[in-house]
Amino acid sequence: MQTPDYLTIEPYGIPLSQFHSYLLGSVAPRPIGFASTLDTQGRPNLAPFSYFNVFSTRPPILILGPNRAGQTGIQKDTAINAFNTFEVVVNVVSYDLVQQMNIASAPYSSGVDEFVHSGLTPIPSEKVKAFRVKESPVQLECKVTKFVSLGSTGGSGNLIICEVLLMHVDKRVLDENGKIDPRKIDLVGRMGADYYCRTTDLFELPKPSGNNIIGWTGLPEFVKNSSILTGNDLGKLAHVTAFPAESEVQAFQKQYANRVGNEVDAHRFAQELLQENRLAEAWMALLGK
Repeated sequence: MQTPDYLTIEPYGIPLSQFHSYLLGSVAPRPIGFASTLDTQGRPNLAPFSYFNVFSTRPPILILGPNRAGQTGIQKDTAINAFNTFEVVVNVVSYDLVQQMNIASAPYSSGVDEFVHSGLTPIPSEKVKAFRVKESPVQLECKVTKFVSLGSTGGSGNLIICEVLLMHVDKRVLDENGKIDPRKIDLVGRMGADYYCRTTDLFELPKPSGNNIIGWTGLPEFVKNSSILTGNDLGKLAHVTAFPAESEVQAFQKQYANRVGNEVDAHRFAQELLQENRLAEAWMALLGK
């Protein structure tokens, strides 16, 4: 593996906008919390934030992190409204509503209704006064349990800590077992700059079964030092609980003699087998060399 040539950055040693770009380009993709609030006059506000995630199940806690405007340090309407009303509805963003969400993200003046400008549909909530977004496949009605200011300058964040009071899930995104199907919900993630990603390029990664796998330390040195196998390949190989029997290895080597003629060929063949999730056979290809 080639040694990386690092760019080392002091957070306060470069302009705010530049560090912001590096930071958000690195910590990605980020889920998007499409926050609906009301101001003290009862006027709706709707804005997306990618400083957002879920942090607890019991109690069910979400955190939104709207920053102050980078140039002026002005507080976002969402932060002001959440601080004043202690209510927010967090709507998730699917691919079907990304363009309308983008319209809602524009820097409108306070009091402007982003529902109207984006064409999204406000529907009543049951436990809070702020509206839900009808087009969102999941809507979470929340009360604000804590508001933490992280500074008063441009780019400073706020932690809006929210407890979920009620969750609404569009049944069309459920699978036959009543669970949310990641392909049907078709969520969008925020990358750096103007880039987003669509979370439909999926792969499964089952958790290791107990602590009886061989792990990285159980890999033979000739496998660890392979010039062909990647870190991900080695990680897959480390998930076995035992090596194949010698008789199985010999039979496999005889059957695929044309693919395992030397160590490089054997490692390339093992890599192909790993890509097909044929883990035991990958080890059979490797252990004959």
